[in-house]
Amino acid sequence: MRILPIVLLFGSNIFMTYAWYGHLKDLRSQPLLIVILLSWGVAFFEYCLQVPANRVGFAVYSLPQLKVIQEIITMTVFAVFCAFYMREKLTLDYLWASLCLAGAAYFMFRKIGLP
Repeated sequence: MRILPIVLLFGSNIFMTYAWYGHLKDLRSQPLLIVILLSWGVAFFEYCLQVPANRVGFAVYSLPQLKVIQEIITMTVFAVFCAFYMREKLTLDYLWASLCLAGAAYFMFRKIGLP
């Protein structure tokens, strides 16, 4: 039961990241209204995974723990998206940000242990 919310959040983040940033590569020449509508369509699938992830996750994680899990997944998915889809160079700043998120996870989970 602890892993299901994480899997759902990964799927949710893939849709979210594309909805937020994919249009910068794929829909540059499209009118803004079209891009907004298409992004909303993609975001629908994000919510179809994110809402159940949080509903299921809240049964086994605290709300702050869920948020930190979400942020770690977001940074992971975003880094992969930047590198492989947008062809952006990953810098050491991603490492430093990831270490900060690891610190956040430590403080959120230190009293109960890791899941």
